[in-house]
Amino acid sequence: MLADARNVMPDELKFEGDKAFFTAALDRADLILHGRNSYEDQPNSPRRRRVILTRTVDAIAPDPSNPNATLWNPAGATFEAACAHAGMRDGTVAIIGGPGVFGMFMDRYDAFWLSVAPHVRLPGGEPCFPGVPARTPQEILAAQGLRGGDVRMLDAVHDVTVTPWRRSP
Repeated sequence: MLADARNVMPDELKFEGDKAFFTAALDRADLILHGRNSYEDQPNSPRRRRVILTRTVDAIAPDPSNPNATLWNPAGATFEAACAHAGMRDGTVAIIGGPGVFGMFMDRYDAFWLSVAPHVRLPGGEPCFPGVPARTPQEILAAQGLRGGDVRMLDAVHDVTVTPWRRSP
C-alpha cells in the first residue's frame, strides 16, 4: 500500500532514507509525470518540469497555475505528445503516483524502484499497482518482464528497502 484508506500517505510510511532516495531520483529526472493527487512537496518541486495526468483538459494544455507543468489527458493525446509539449524529446521520466498512473506505464518501464516498509500495515489502503493485494507488487513487476536487482537498505531500524526492477533485454 502507498496510502491509507483516506488516500493519504500517513506519517508511519515516511522514512528519512526513503525520502532522501526519492528526492535524489527526482533531482536526476528530466521530467516528472504524476496524477492529480501526487505531488512530491519538496524544495525543488516548483522548478521541476512535469506532466500532470488529468481529465480536466481534452488533450494537452499548459497548467495555468504552474509554468513548468503540462496538463495531459491520455484519452486525447499520446504520452509522446505530452512529453513534446513539456519540451522533452529524450531523457529520464520519473513516474510517481498511484495504481492508475503506475498501471498505465507497466509495459514501458525501463526500471521501477520498489520501496518496501515490511512492518507498516495500511488496512483498506491504496495499493501501489492494479492487482494488489491479489498479487504482490513483485509478482506484478515480474509478469511485466521486469527483474529484481540488488536490494538496498534505506532504513535499517525499520527494515525499509528499495529494489530496482529492470526490463530484461
